[in-house]
This record gives sequence, structure tokens and C-alpha cells, in this order.
Amino acid sequence: MKSFGVLEFLEGLKKDQRIINTGFSYHGDRDTFKEIIDAYNWDVCQIQYNYLDVQNQAGRRGLKYADKKDVSVIIMEPLRGGNIAGNVPPDVQKLWDQAETKRSPAEWALRWVWNHPEVTCVLSGMNEEVHIDENIKIANDSSPESLNENELHLVDSVRIKYLDLMKIGCTGCNYCMPCPSGVNIPSCFEFYNNAHMFGKHKRAKMEYLFFVSGALGDPAYASMCEKCGECEEACPQNLPIQATLENVADEFEGRWFKQTSWLFNKVFAFLRWKDLRRAKH
Repeated sequence: MKSFGVLEFLEGLKKDQRIINTGFSYHGDRDTFKEIIDAYNWDVCQIQYNYLDVQNQAGRRGLKYADKKDVSVIIMEPLRGGNIAGNVPPDVQKLWDQAETKRSPAEWALRWVWNHPEVTCVLSGMNEEVHIDENIKIANDSSPESLNENELHLVDSVRIKYLDLMKIGCTGCNYCMPCPSGVNIPSCFEFYNNAHMFGKHKRAKMEYLFFVSGALGDPAYASMCEKCGECEEACPQNLPIQATLENVADEFEGRWFKQTSWLFNKVFAFLRWKDLRRAKH
């Protein structure tokens, strides 16, 4: 981008007063993040950060580096797409229940981010009005370095438990997509992690069959991987994607998976045809 003159372009826009502040959003590795920070006099940057992604992507060191360079930091994915806020694994909930001050998993996650003095703004996806009210209240009540030592230790314990339960640390950033072979890599990993985090293997296996077998669209299951390696080159976490897809296939697909997928496709194709026919009449 520097070779295309993008930084000079930004300077021109600022001089023309068409923009006031310059910034960038980032999902890559920490070293490249530092290179970008050092390349220009940025006003703001946006990074993914939560208590699970302390070492992933820009991570805590990137957060502190941006602050050192006087770049304001906006945090995205403080709840990791809702994965650490809504449906919490029983083993994790047991840890939260030990807290002296009772808070929801979402409040713990947001307060942990706000506890960092380097954070300027926190972005969190909200689906209901009650979420908006909750997030505003948490932001108003939170302040840098407001969590005590016991509370920080508790969050660390939750992080360790999550990482122990998860089979792969996929953040769902989708940098590995689209897969040339058609595999929906983030979805495969989501079902795989859910099976082990919640101990409901049969349910996860059925959901996997339903969502990636092709019943609701094009087939996108793990064994379709042709090991081209493009996904691993693009992954900012440097995850062993190909090997993990093999594990997903071994655990979820089994001997009759393709035959069952074919049957699912035929049944749902018939139901769609039936609905269309009914709608025409």
C-alpha cells in the first residue's frame, strides 16, 4: 500500500479537511502491526482483543505498543463474537460462580477490557435493546485498573479453562476463507470446539451434518480439504488448520457420512420444491 502512495493520499485528504482522523483496523500478526504503527502518524487503530486473545494477533503487546506511540485504540470482538458471553460451558460457569461480586460472563469480559488504561473505546455487537442498556451501564461503571487482584486471577483461571476445553483457538476472523476446496473452515472448527466445550458430542455432530453437509447450501465439510495450504498461509494465528480438519472429519463424519449427507440433500430439496409448489398455488 505504501508503494501505491496511500499514505500521501491520506495526508492530502487531511489537508483538504475531508477527513479529520486516520486509522486502520487490523487482524494480522503482531510484527506487521508494529510495522504499520511505525509507518505513519496514525490517530487511531482497531484491534481484536479479549481475555482469550491476549497473545493472538496484535495482542496485549500490540495494545501497549500503540499506546506508547500515542495511537488511540478501539477494541473489537471483546466478547469474541459472543462466544464468551452467551452459552457458557458448565466448567467455566463454575469458576464465575466463585466470584465474590456476581457478574454475567458478558460483564466480566467487558470489564476486563475496560480495565486496560490503553483502551479508548470498546465495540460490542448487540442484538437486543437490553444488550445496549447493559453495555452502557458496564462502560459507565468501569474504569482502568478497577479489577482487583483476585478478580484478575479469576479471569486468568477462566482463560486457562477455555483454552483447555477448546480443541483449536480459531477466532472466526475468516482470513482463511474462501477455501478453494469449498470447506467452511470456521464453521467446522466451531462445531468441533462446541462438542468438547459443552460435552454434547451427539448434538454437535448433528448440527455439523445439518449445516455443512450441503442440506442448506453447498457442501462444506472438513474431508473436502485438498491440503493446498492456502488457509494456513492466511491464518493470523498460525493454526494447524489442515491437521485439525482431519481430526474434525475423523470425529464427525464417520463411515456413512456422505450417504447421510446425500439423503439430507434429497429430503431438503424435496421440501423446498414442495414449499415452492404450494406458494405458486
